[in-house]
Amino acid sequence: MAVDAYRDGAQIALGRLASGDISLRLTGDWRLRSGLPTPASFQELLRSQDRLQRLVVDASGLHHWDSGLLAFLVGVREACRARNVDFDAGDLPAGARRLLTLATAVPERQGARRSSAAHGFLTLVGDETVKLWRSFGGMLEFLGQATESFGKLIVFRARFRRSDFVEVVYECGAAALPIVTLISFLVGLILAFVGAIQLQQFGAQIYVADLVGVAMAREMGALMTAIIMAGRTGAAFAAQLGTMQVNEEIDALSTFGLSPMEFLVLPRMLALILMMPLLCLYADFMGILGGAVVGVGMLGLSVTQYVNETIHGVGLVDFAVGIVKSSVFGVLVALSGCMRGIQSGRSASAVGQAATSAVVTAIVLIIVTDGFFAVLTNVLGI
Repeated sequence: MAVDAYRDGAQIALGRLASGDISLRLTGDWRLRSGLPTPASFQELLRSQDRLQRLVVDASGLHHWDSGLLAFLVGVREACRARNVDFDAGDLPAGARRLLTLATAVPERQGARRSSAAHGFLTLVGDETVKLWRSFGGMLEFLGQATESFGKLIVFRARFRRSDFVEVVYECGAAALPIVTLISFLVGLILAFVGAIQLQQFGAQIYVADLVGVAMAREMGALMTAIIMAGRTGAAFAAQLGTMQVNEEIDALSTFGLSPMEFLVLPRMLALILMMPLLCLYADFMGILGGAVVGVGMLGLSVTQYVNETIHGVGLVDFAVGIVKSSVFGVLVALSGCMRGIQSGRSASAVGQAATSAVVTAIVLIIVTDGFFAVLTNVLGI
């Protein structure tokens, strides 16, 4: 005896065949625009059947169908699998059978669904510790591969396109001048303004030139340029390489016998190492210019006084310290961006996460390294 469930034209019915199997009869219009039965309604009917071992689909009364029918049948198949019931597609249309087979042929990827299970605090700490350790190991591996690529470059065995290198040099150098100009000028102006308020109390406003010159040459020029390049260029490197990872272009390079480290990473690292010192010097000049605007415009100093005091207060050693810092910061930005891009997953969200991780990693490494340089220069008396 059949049990029916009606939903605006689409109908399901369970009946028993002569062989003893249960038939699932589908009739009516099974398109999404019409109200369709859900797998839950099928399970309600299924509860009334005892000793069910095989379910056969009867689609002889089916008029029209689209993906709504496939969604329902996938749910029915899962319900049968949960009860150890054999599922027979029966006389479904040929196209529906092929789509149903295709929908169930590929197993669900592990981790595709968010887990709702709650984990304890110690479990979370342990998982994060394991991830951190693996990340550290991956960083060492990438650093070793980058060092090997530089070794091949020294002996003229590295393979990459010179046109790519020139393009990356432009992106890291000339294309970055506007943002470096703006930020460095404003930083110098802010330093001079803050220093002027304090120094005016002692009538020593002339030393604003020393303050701005030394701060920009030794510290702020290299640091602000590195942070700008981390957010601008490091993220771009990670996004570019991450997108290539998604499109399997990096796998294609490996298939052709080309090293991704040499072909993709090495030109980007070289470009940043070469451009960072030049950008740092330019940032120093723009910061000093910003300080001069405050010194001449607010403190009544002449241009000659400001320039002479800057020359007297800032030496070549100060500029050398900043240039060395900027070179090291360039290596860190390039390594962070390229490493996160190469290690990116194969989805759109993974590319965004790689870009974010590249910026965070680069900034953390820059700040830690800057602190190391501060201690080292103090110990050496520089």
